[in-house]
Amino acid sequence: MRALVGLGANLGDPPAQLADALVRLAGLGIPSLRRSGLYLSAPVGPPQPDFVNAAVELETNLSPTALLSALLSVEVALGRTRTTRWGPRLVDLDLLLCEEQTCDAPGLTLPHARLAERAFVLIPLAEIAPAARHPTLGRTVAELLAALPPDALASVRRLDIAWPAALA
Repeated sequence: MRALVGLGANLGDPPAQLADALVRLAGLGIPSLRRSGLYLSAPVGPPQPDFVNAAVELETNLSPTALLSALLSVEVALGRTRTTRWGPRLVDLDLLLCEEQTCDAPGLTLPHARLAERAFVLIPLAEIAPAARHPTLGRTVAELLAALPPDALASVRRLDIAWPAALA
């Protein structure tokens, strides 16, 4: 199965932490096939530093539930603690889409509940998977991105830095 995952961090060294998350996922047998560039975005929620965001396409034989469990285990291994909703974090790995599967179970909603409204998710996602289809809205990632208001798009900018060497 191919899965699309959003990554974010705004504490410590975000680019290095996002790279470390991908290295750890690969170590679990979940390699990344494609990854977007790195983007800086304003935070949602309480006052905090800006986020570094990206999107990746993963290849896995895991079910969506098992993949989410792997993502959460990597977050914990990298020091993520969940205290404040939408608060600052060392790493955040969000399961966005698993092909065209849907799920509404405790702890897992597919597609991700706020996927269609967040520029910091759609911009990097459109870089690697513009034709991926939102299974309940029936629109592609590119179409969802085009529907966002200009002010939402202005809050996200591509960083002129490469992914850390850990992924070379």
